[in-house]
Amino acid sequence: MFKAILVNKDDQGYRAELAQVDEASLPEGDVHVKVLYSTLNYKDGLAITGKGPVVRSFPMVPGIDFAGEVIESTSPDFKAGDMVLLNGWGVGEGHWGGLGQQARVKADWLIPLPKGFTAKQALAIGTAGYTAMLCVMALQKHGLKPSDGEVLVTGAAGGVGSFAITLLSKLGFTVVASTGRLAEADYLKKLGAAEVIDRAALSAPGKPLAKERWAAVVDSVGSHTLANACAQTKSDGAVAACGLAQGMDFPSTVAPFILRGVTLYGINSVTVPRAKRIAAYEQLSKLVDLKTLDEISHEISLEESIKYAQELMAGNVRGRLIVDVNK
Repeated sequence: MFKAILVNKDDQGYRAELAQVDEASLPEGDVHVKVLYSTLNYKDGLAITGKGPVVRSFPMVPGIDFAGEVIESTSPDFKAGDMVLLNGWGVGEGHWGGLGQQARVKADWLIPLPKGFTAKQALAIGTAGYTAMLCVMALQKHGLKPSDGEVLVTGAAGGVGSFAITLLSKLGFTVVASTGRLAEADYLKKLGAAEVIDRAALSAPGKPLAKERWAAVVDSVGSHTLANACAQTKSDGAVAACGLAQGMDFPSTVAPFILRGVTLYGINSVTVPRAKRIAAYEQLSKLVDLKTLDEISHEISLEESIKYAQELMAGNVRGRLIVDVNK
């Protein structure tokens, strides 16, 4: 038996609870892992609270990422004692995820724990930091340089936003952080933001084209915020979109794309090939100051995940929540 957050939907309604789970209930997979750390992401908040239809089968153990130690493996890629990391691949949605003390998954979903990181540090980065790195890599591939101008980061006080600010500033870019929590301005500037603006300037319906300001954008918000960010992006600039905290809609026009040559990159962090995942973590190992992880992350217990999921949905969580599943 092991402890896990279990989400159920039945005649008693939708609920999440800390439960004792039989190891025999674990889903199929060729690698059995003792989970050490998971995290609480926006998608996990949706799964635990039921505020979004992300869970595709019940009962479900949420948790879209985890780090841990292999207990046993039938795959030649991993053996007992190996330290591994998982981000995405539908765990916590259609396959039991990381908010439990054990997991059984496909070997193809795992990568070795990146060099230079402990399990806790890798999860302090987690899916949010890894996604932010994928956004930055897209902007790098686009050819963006610090001399091109300001880079806007929306949802700045969240996990993706916090890491995007850190990574971009480390690479020499001038970062402008957009947030609904202006009380976090000192925190965002400590991460590397040169300026902090109120998200209200971007979150209402806007014009198809606005005055050019941003050389690039990292957006985790979607909806009107993404539309306005595109409308304000300079000619031949780039926007990396990876989230939908404001909404899944995109109330824009083709004007920024055909009149200014703006490129919109969609960032899918879920099914990225192993080689690209490893490349992202290699960059993260060079750019992330391990001391900064303490600024961005906060550790909670497995049981506290349920309470903090509500706080996450209310927009009251800053940075990253690491879950020690054995605490």
